[in-house]
Amino acid sequence: MTPVRVVCIEDEPEMIDLVRLILSREGYEVVGASGGFKGLETVENLTPDLVLLDLMMPDMDGWEVYQRLKANPGTRNIPVIVVTARAQSIDRVLGLHIARVDDYITKPFGPAELLKSIERVLANHKR
Repeated sequence: MTPVRVVCIEDEPEMIDLVRLILSREGYEVVGASGGFKGLETVENLTPDLVLLDLMMPDMDGWEVYQRLKANPGTRNIPVIVVTARAQSIDRVLGLHIARVDDYITKPFGPAELLKSIERVLANHKR
């Protein structure tokens, strides 16, 4: 069976490494993309099963990356989980209810929380 491919768009290499460590143990294939522009390019080239997206990046804001993914017919159906240090409830409401991201995880997070979110989003997406 082909492993589930996840693109992690994040400007901190340590966070990409952490996500890769957590997910690869569970059989996921993780491709890291440093920053928004690289992230968009990677998602368009690989068409992953899921995108983990940081919001605060220097080159392109995560919301802009998200809007571009959703505007592109080739990537609009890929589920997106926002993983961010923005823990204020207004950001969460914006993400889940207005932008309609598939889930919203705040940093720091535990491995179980990340895995549970990914499993739930992928299960809902297959319907």
